[in-house]
Amino acid sequence: MSDNKQLSVHAFVVPVTPFQQNCSIIWCTETMKGAVIDPGGDIQSILDAIKKYNISIEKILITHAHLDHAGATAELSRILNVHIEGPHKDDMFLIESLEEQGKKYNFSPAESFKTSRFLEGGDEVKIGNQIFGVRHCPGHTPGHVIFFHEETKLAAVGDVLFQGSIGRSDLPRGNHQQLVDSIVNELWPLGDEMRFIPGHGPMSTFGNERLTNPYVSDFALGIDREVNEALKKQEEKRE
Repeated sequence: MSDNKQLSVHAFVVPVTPFQQNCSIIWCTETMKGAVIDPGGDIQSILDAIKKYNISIEKILITHAHLDHAGATAELSRILNVHIEGPHKDDMFLIESLEEQGKKYNFSPAESFKTSRFLEGGDEVKIGNQIFGVRHCPGHTPGHVIFFHEETKLAAVGDVLFQGSIGRSDLPRGNHQQLVDSIVNELWPLGDEMRFIPGHGPMSTFGNERLTNPYVSDFALGIDREVNEALKKQEEKRE
């Protein structure tokens, strides 16, 4: 992904923490300014990747405040002297409990952080010259957000969706139906060609998951795609 020189956005994944969480470094190729998404831990590995690609990091973005995604946020923010954006305000209870989460799972010291901007669905974040859209996708956590770049068809979806699976909803304030609704109503409309970096495991596309994911494929949910598209076209004509 990061080898295609024609793309306006490049990304590199750094697996961090014992949970092998996909911390992403995403940057604008015009300016070489970038963002770190979900620095859960292993800060030196993140810094090494930043140096390798010679990226000027200007912010940290957080999809949600579980330990493996946000545990090293405060420390990395101090080291890089950058601000933090995200998640949605409904994850504040998780931000406040990061130190406790770290002790529970025997992670290296984790601490809460102060975001400069809670995000809402429909917001935008800027990385270099590139604009990323934001969708609020509760279900795994109540304040989970995802980031997407329309031009390059790339999204960072945290623990909402994985290749062949979906996020857990049995954790505090999780909700299975909310999670499924978030995927169907917030992710699928971004298009089949949208590639996504999940919080764990390999990349996939929304189109592939609509065909094959045993939890949220059209078949699994009883969705007749052709009928849905026909109804959508009728509604557009009325408007």
